[in-house]
Amino acid sequence: MAPGLLQRISDLRRSDDDLAADELREAVTKHGCTSISQCKDREIVTVGGTITCVTIRPKGNVPTLVAELFDGSRKVVLVWLGQRRIRGIEPGAYLKATGRLAHPKGCPTIFNPAYELLPDGDAQRG
Repeated sequence: MAPGLLQRISDLRRSDDDLAADELREAVTKHGCTSISQCKDREIVTVGGTITCVTIRPKGNVPTLVAELFDGSRKVVLVWLGQRRIRGIEPGAYLKATGRLAHPKGCPTIFNPAYELLPDGDAQRG
């Protein structure tokens, strides 16, 4: 059998979520981002993906906007201190974020990342 045919047969057994995660990983790589699963603690990294959820968590008297970014391999938490809302940072948005990766409580986190919102179509086309 042809290799392409074997891949398509194999893809039939995979869930839609698995296939979407593969497409997202490819798009992230094409935008020059590092896979979250390959990032090391305390490195300055550029990651990309889709925001899965956004919450506001007060830290003392300081509002804090928290977003989870999924790149198809793993999630990273993006934290903007002193922000209640940032236009465009919403579930389903596709973006690149750059900053120093930390692991407070074992969770990959970037505080106050620089970011670039990308058009929805870029996530699919890469």
